[in-house]
Amino acid sequence: MSGTKRKVFGAEFKAKVGLEAIHGVKTINQIAQAHGVHPVQVGQWKKEILERAGSLFEGKRGPKPVNEYSLVFATCRSNPTGT
Repeated sequence: MSGTKRKVFGAEFKAKVGLEAIHGVKTINQIAQAHGVHPVQVGQWKKEILERAGSLFEGKRGPKPVNEYSLVFATCRSNPTGT
């Protein structure tokens, strides 16, 4: 076994390289060579970004979920006499 350690890349670096691959200006091989990573990694990071892109905007807008407590509370407030 050799004495070299496995490289660990941070999330920002992966995002930067993956977005560069999505832009499509350079080939994946050119991007990989420029950043010193394997082309397969660039492809995996690009795929991961594309798969998770839709979840970035989930839950930001729209109706809030309604639970039983809020329905009971709203009913009591609208009819305080209970009749």
